[in-house]
Amino acid sequence: MVGETAVREAVVGETAVREADILSARDVPLGGPRSMTVRRTLPHRARTLIGAWCFVDHYGPDDVAETGGMDVAPHPHTGLQTVSWLFSGEIEHRDSLGSHALVRPGELNLMTGGHGISHTEVSTPRTTVLHGVQLWVALPDEHRHAARDFQHHAPAPVHLAGARARVFLGTLAGETSPVRTFTPLLGAELVLDPHATVTFAVDTAFEHGLLVDQGRIRLAGTLLDRTELGYLGPGRTALTLTNETDTPARVILLGGTPFDEEIVMWWNFIGRTQEEIEQARSDWMTGSRFGEVKGYDGGPLPAPTLPTVPLKPRGRVR
Repeated sequence: MVGETAVREAVVGETAVREADILSARDVPLGGPRSMTVRRTLPHRARTLIGAWCFVDHYGPDDVAETGGMDVAPHPHTGLQTVSWLFSGEIEHRDSLGSHALVRPGELNLMTGGHGISHTEVSTPRTTVLHGVQLWVALPDEHRHAARDFQHHAPAPVHLAGARARVFLGTLAGETSPVRTFTPLLGAELVLDPHATVTFAVDTAFEHGLLVDQGRIRLAGTLLDRTELGYLGPGRTALTLTNETDTPARVILLGGTPFDEEIVMWWNFIGRTQEEIEQARSDWMTGSRFGEVKGYDGGPLPAPTLPTVPLKPRGRVR
């Protein structure tokens, strides 16, 4: 069922062995009045975090001539980093730090909005098909008020037997990204040849999530379909992936050490208390704290109304 966690099991003798949690996607609008639809697997009612990864949006492939593409007006962030990664298309990024950059396939754009930053994302006129992921990373308490920052990195492909990897955060397959993060993380795009099986050594302290973009992948004995996110807890020395299809399969592998802090997430803000979220909303609506994005043709997104019930802190499943 969409929005629910499925746990698929293999029977060994008379014992059922839990293999992986499967988080299914739900469709949500992104971007206010000119919204586009994305598939969101994290946060999920069953799981808020995988390491410090707290948000996974997956979109496309969208024909921009039909959907209008992406046009997200100036909006704020606190307490997090945004990770933009494309499979096809091109997005123009502007932020209140003064950054002006393009997001292209196979290239990472990482923005830090600790104490507060605002930015825009607009698909370029050259874009015909828009397809990618937007990811968030929660900042730990000691760094959640970090200064604004923007990093760009184009990882070289790592060619393996049966697969190709681009490691945009952390270390995998002997490749290490130079991009700075505030907690130990892993982020990589993997493309598997038809019916290929590939094993990757991983950090035993990490929990992992595998988002399937195309194809069907068997992970630790569990079959994942397109748009599903499979979760595995810490303690594994390796992950084995098998492409069960006759065509190449593409996945995003995420990982990190368990994030043991509770967080409060609402709209584009991550804090620790309701009061922090209320203050961030007030600061955005009064035009303070977040700075100005220059070069966007249009006004900022207004913050939605806060819910009438208290915001609940959320943390990792234990």
